[in-house]
Amino acid sequence: MFQMIGLIGSVVGAAGQMAAGQAAQEAAKLNAFNIKTDKEINKVQAMQQARARKEEYDLATSANIAAFYAAGRDVGSDKSVQAFLERQKDIVGSDLGRIARQQNIQGMKSEMSAMAEKRRGRNAYTSSLFSAAGTVAQGLYQYETTKVKPE
Repeated sequence: MFQMIGLIGSVVGAAGQMAAGQAAQEAAKLNAFNIKTDKEINKVQAMQQARARKEEYDLATSANIAAFYAAGRDVGSDKSVQAFLERQKDIVGSDLGRIARQQNIQGMKSEMSAMAEKRRGRNAYTSSLFSAAGTVAQGLYQYETTKVKPE
């Protein structure tokens, strides 16, 4: 009788281990989903940042051209004005490239984190299956070694 209770306890313990492994896997899937969601949010933020930088450049360029005209300089033919405007264009291009590179790097890091999180969940579930099998095997062994043998 007591041996059977021990065996049942082993089966219940194994089921609990499997449920814990499944819960860990589901939690990892949710974490991976959240990481990917953050990746998309970061992508949108980078696009907004790039758009804001471009708008800032456009506004500054318009203001600079107006200031040059007000100072009596010919924007179309003045080499120093052209060099200034070209340099400003290079700077904004560099800024936009940096924003894009940073977004790509962050996106790759997020993708790797999501994959690692999914792997962690699968590993937890697999480990729980082995633990459950070990628990059942231990319960069977104890049942067999303690069961009363008819004489």
